[in-house]
Amino acid sequence: MGSPPVYDRCFVYAPIFASFLDSILEPLQELSSSPWFYLVIFSIAFFDSVVPIVPSETTVILGGIAAGQGELLIALVILAGALGAFAGDNMAYQLGYRAKDWLTARLFSSGKGAERLDWATTQIEKRGGPLLITARFIPGGRTALTSASGITAQPLDWFMKWDAIAAIIWASYAGGLGFVAGDRFKDDHTTAFLVAFGTAIGITALIEVVRWAKEKRHESAA
Repeated sequence: MGSPPVYDRCFVYAPIFASFLDSILEPLQELSSSPWFYLVIFSIAFFDSVVPIVPSETTVILGGIAAGQGELLIALVILAGALGAFAGDNMAYQLGYRAKDWLTARLFSSGKGAERLDWATTQIEKRGGPLLITARFIPGGRTALTSASGITAQPLDWFMKWDAIAAIIWASYAGGLGFVAGDRFKDDHTTAFLVAFGTAIGITALIEVVRWAKEKRHESAA
C-alpha cells in the first residue's frame, strides 16, 4: 500500500500539532490573565523594536485574546503595546543617530553598504512618514528603518510624530485581531490564537506582495 494522501497525513498530524501548541500556549494563557501581562507586552514590544528577535505581535495578540475573553482590558493592551513599540523605535533611532559614524564605517563603508544607505535615505525622503507606518508591519524592516532614520539624521520631531501614529495603528491592529478572536472563541484559547495569528501572517504577506509589486512597477517605469 502506498503512502496516504497529503490531506490524510494532515489529519493524522493535526492532533499532534494541536497538543504541542497547547503545551506552549497554556503557560502564556495563564500569564496573560494576570495584570502583569501589560508589562510583558510593553517589554517585548520595546525589545523587538531594537533587536527584532522577540515575538511582539504574538504577545499583543495574546493580550487581545485575553481581553476578548474578559481577563484584561483591550484599551490597556493596545496602550502597552503602542508605548513599548514607540519607546523601542526611539531607542533604535537614538542608537543610529549617536553611533552613525561607527555604524557607517563598519556597515556602510563598502560599495553595497553605501548604496543601501543611500537607498534608505532616498526612500525616507521620497515616501516620508507613511513608510514608517508600513515598515512597522514588517518584522526586521521596522528596526532597519528606524535605525536608518537616526543614521541619516532625520528630524526627531518628524520621526516621533509618524512613529507614534505607526505604533498606535500597529498595536490596535494586533490587539484588535486578538480581541475579536478571543471574543469569538471564548472557550478555546488555541483556536483563537490560530485564527488571529494566521490572519496577522496573511495581512503581513499581503503587504509584502503589494510593496514588491509597486517596486517592480516603479523599476519598469524607470
